[in-house]
Formats: sequence, C-alpha cells, structure tokens
Amino acid sequence: MQTEIKNKKILVVDDEKELLSLLSDILYKNGFYNVITASDCAGAIKTAGAQSVSLYLLDVNLPDGDGFELFERLRKISDAPAIFLTARSDGSDRVKGLGLGADDYIVKPFLADELILRVSGVLKRVYGITETKPVFSLSGVTVNLETATVIKEGKETPLTAKEYILIKKLWENRNKIVTNDALCMAAWGEDYYGYENTLMVHIRRLRKKIEVEPSMPKALITAKGLGYKLVTENE
Repeated sequence: MQTEIKNKKILVVDDEKELLSLLSDILYKNGFYNVITASDCAGAIKTAGAQSVSLYLLDVNLPDGDGFELFERLRKISDAPAIFLTARSDGSDRVKGLGLGADDYIVKPFLADELILRVSGVLKRVYGITETKPVFSLSGVTVNLETATVIKEGKETPLTAKEYILIKKLWENRNKIVTNDALCMAAWGEDYYGYENTLMVHIRRLRKKIEVEPSMPKALITAKGLGYKLVTENE
C-alpha cells in the first residue's frame, strides 16, 4: 500500500547543506515523513548503526570519503537498498555504483518528480509493496482511480490527466481542506504560480463528472479563500 511505502525510513547523505534540505523537503512534501540526514560518511555510519534504515540516498562526493566507499561500509551493517546521487555524468561512475549493488543512480540536477518516482520504485521493488488504487463513492457516483473513470447513472466517463491528479490528491486528503497551492503544485509542479484560475476551470469540469447536481456540489466542496474538500461516504 502507498502508506506502507511512505512509512519507510530514508537516510539522505549529502555534504551540501542546501541540497540536503531540498532533498528532505521534496520527500516530506510527497508524504515521506520518516527522513533522516547526514552530511558525511562518519555521520551516516553512526546514524545507520543506531536505527533501522529502509533506503539510502547517497551523494558520491563526500568530505571524508565517497559514496561508493560509504555504501560498502553500510553493507556490513545493513542490507537496505541505495540510490546514488551525483553531479558526475561519467557513465563509468554509474557502472561502478550499480556494480557494487546499488539499486539506482540519479545524476544532478534532477526533477523532484523523478526523485520521488525512483524512490517509490525502489521501495516497491525491494520490499514487494504493491499499490492498490481505490474505488470509492461520492453521493451515488463511483470513482475508480485504477481505471481513471467515473460511473454516474450507469454511464462511464474517463478522467483527464489533470482531473485524475486533482481528485487523487483530494482523495488522499479526503474530508480535509486541500489548499489551492497544494492542488496547483500537484497538477503543475513547482512552477504552479498563476494557475489558480486554471484550477477553478478543472474543478468545475471535475464537478460535472462526479456531482449529481454540479451547481449544488455535495462531494467536492469549496472552502472559500482556502481550497477544496472531498467529502466521501461512510467516513
């Protein structure tokens, strides 16, 4: 399940303070709340020896060694998977890292979405976690996130990509207000500024699909000045 994936403890090791903070923020914003950090090999070894880590994100260039050496040392105390982070574009480094048994390799700079996809992919693969997308009801209308469709009055209607992202975000935070900023970031990424009016258009179209009476919404409620809330049945 998605919750099980995001409960896994991740140790991020990087000597660049700003990048370390950025990596932690990206993971946290995407639901990975169990993140710990270290800025060098010594700190990483100490941290890994004191608690159970499920995934390592290791920078290759560290002040007291390199990520490859660190990975070999970590292997003596832990079998957790590892992803290398590096500014090096040399293919030989990638081969070396994977040859040591690392599970993935990301070259900086990278997109936040790429990091999350790779982290999620490794966790699912290594720990045998499968994500089941839900089917749920909204005032007599059925939404199937597995097939990205809505069934209303016996008719099946597909969701667009943006509609799918928005309703998925709302479902993950069901019965709670999701801010306009959070919805825009989910749909358009870090450069979401200026999409507030576009968000309203997508919400209006989404209501036509999931509400019995779109002009009098009972499932997708507006929180004036804040955002929107998805009200689900039996919760």
